[in-house]
Amino acid sequence: MSGATPKVAVITGGKGALGSGLAAAFSAAGFCCLAPGRDELDVASSRSVNQYFSRLERLDVLVNNAGICRDTLLLKMSERDWDDVIAVNLTGAAACSREAVKLMSRAGGGHLIHIGSWAPRQGNAGQSNYSAAKAGLIALSQSLAKEYGTRNIRSHVILPGYLPTKLNAHLPGTVQESVLQAHVLGRLNTVEEAAAFAVFLSATCNTSGQVFQLDSRVAAWT
Repeated sequence: MSGATPKVAVITGGKGALGSGLAAAFSAAGFCCLAPGRDELDVASSRSVNQYFSRLERLDVLVNNAGICRDTLLLKMSERDWDDVIAVNLTGAAACSREAVKLMSRAGGGHLIHIGSWAPRQGNAGQSNYSAAKAGLIALSQSLAKEYGTRNIRSHVILPGYLPTKLNAHLPGTVQESVLQAHVLGRLNTVEEAAAFAVFLSATCNTSGQVFQLDSRVAAWT
């Protein structure tokens, strides 16, 4: 409707490949889209999170996209590497969700979308910190769905698949080829398709607490 106030979306980790793709997709869908990088919103800093969200008057969609990897075997992993990955991928998502829920509750609803990973479905060697954080993100999302469903706040996790981003650029070619072979369609997902799905999901009204895998890897039921 002409003159209507646009919905507001915040994309954390907004300067990376997926963050930029999400921002473009939400903007194209008519959202006022904010995609802060770490210099604007450091999700691992409670002070930064509080300051950033305190400036917002409205929030319709939060996409917890900020993420980091510090890959190595557990025996070689420093305490700092463990703590940093948990702080960004899990604690940061919880901190941003807490502030988002306050804004969404006042507005009568909203949508929390968390960018997850295939890693916790099977556990990846050398990624115990990352796998644990992303597993926790699924549990966090489902808890939020139950806690705030009565306020019309929906919460989901998207597993976008293995995307060509900086987050996995460090992996050797043999690992990337192994990942590709696990896809029954013989191809990987794209940033554009993952972003389009996030926009689609944000428009749903009667779905919450779900995990959506967007590639063609087929996992066992148990």
